[in-house]
Amino acid sequence: MPDTRLLAAGLLALALSAVPAAARETLSLSTGPEAGPAASAATGAAAVGRIGGAALVSAGPRRASGRPGAIRIDAAWLDRQPPATGDAEWRCLAEALYFEARGESVAGQVAVAEVILNRRDTAGFPGTVCGVVHQGGRNGCQFSYTCDGRSDRIAERAAFVRAGKIARAMLDGAPRSLTEGATHFHSAGVRPAWARRFDRTARIGSHLFYRQPLRLSSR
Repeated sequence: MPDTRLLAAGLLALALSAVPAAARETLSLSTGPEAGPAASAATGAAAVGRIGGAALVSAGPRRASGRPGAIRIDAAWLDRQPPATGDAEWRCLAEALYFEARGESVAGQVAVAEVILNRRDTAGFPGTVCGVVHQGGRNGCQFSYTCDGRSDRIAERAAFVRAGKIARAMLDGAPRSLTEGATHFHSAGVRPAWARRFDRTARIGSHLFYRQPLRLSSR
């Protein structure tokens, strides 16, 4: 009687031989072990994006073909992208980038997006982008534009379109490789008390970025 394991292996090899090489490569990337942003923060790698629940190392947003492609988000790449759209999570991220960082370079806006997404994926913070952006507390709002009393009207359309494209790319799984898992940032002109207790990971444009220390259980 034939060995069923050998038979199954043979059938699998036959099936894979019919899959195009590019598709096999995609499969090899998307079936690895889970590696979320928490792991990136611990190791400083911060280059593992999550798309469709699978870990993709150095994989950017999905292209029209639906396959992940490595990208570099810069001005030239953004100029080639169509205006972005999305749900409430996209809108919250796009608005945060617009109001908090539209005067920054593309890298500076991507870095702020990394902080928001890292918070979303870190225990102790709200589990949604909108929750992170609109989080308040005893010390005031986390993002000043949400409670500064000023109008939230989008006055610079081109700047918002760019912020929207960056938000779309980051939500679609672009690598978070600039801030090493940062969960906080502030302008260089201020010195908040918490900054002395956190590990500084980057300075990009007019912002300094920090990673909140891991909290160890007392049990």
